[in-house]
Amino acid sequence: MLEHIPAWLGNLLADRRAGHDNLVAADARLGSDLGMIDLSSPAFATGGRLPIRFTADGEGVSPPLVWSGVPQGTTSLALIVEDPDAPTPNPLVHAIVWGMEPDTGRLAEGAIVADGADGPNGDVGRNSYLREGWLPPDPPTGHGEHDYVFQLFALSANPAIGANPGRGAFVDAIAGNVLAIGVLSGTYSRGDPADSQPIGAGQAAGFA
Repeated sequence: MLEHIPAWLGNLLADRRAGHDNLVAADARLGSDLGMIDLSSPAFATGGRLPIRFTADGEGVSPPLVWSGVPQGTTSLALIVEDPDAPTPNPLVHAIVWGMEPDTGRLAEGAIVADGADGPNGDVGRNSYLREGWLPPDPPTGHGEHDYVFQLFALSANPAIGANPGRGAFVDAIAGNVLAIGVLSGTYSRGDPADSQPIGAGQAAGFA
């Protein structure tokens, strides 16, 4: 994984990043004038540093998420988590979840795991390592700070997305069906000074 890239190579690639304008949320096919979902986490502040337990340097479990403001007419929710700072042509996908019920309001810590059937937390698709489940953040040492962008979509229809979709299939399926979006970002880096002070559950911020 990317944690094994040597620091000298990470520094060399410091200016090579996929770009925030390539995030799924920025795709023009999703439509304009979308509603807003209030998406946050009790584990980290909006724009704050991800606790180590959610990364490849710790337990590597997915963080908890909570949300509100899902609009009427929503039939399902879908989530994608991307790293637009990865030194790759497109943002690195860390998780895909779809088919969540509109009234769920949350994903528990560690909920994004490989599955094979519908469940209360929806179905889980393939990350950029072609595996189901949560891909823990593992930025190259010396590459600088990476954003991890959680994007939650309220959908007007249950799209035919396939059994185990990747990023392309996910975007094709939700295009034209998005009613509202929630965005939350957290950061992580290796080999750079960072404020890693934990926050309490009551300190989590709202929409990013």
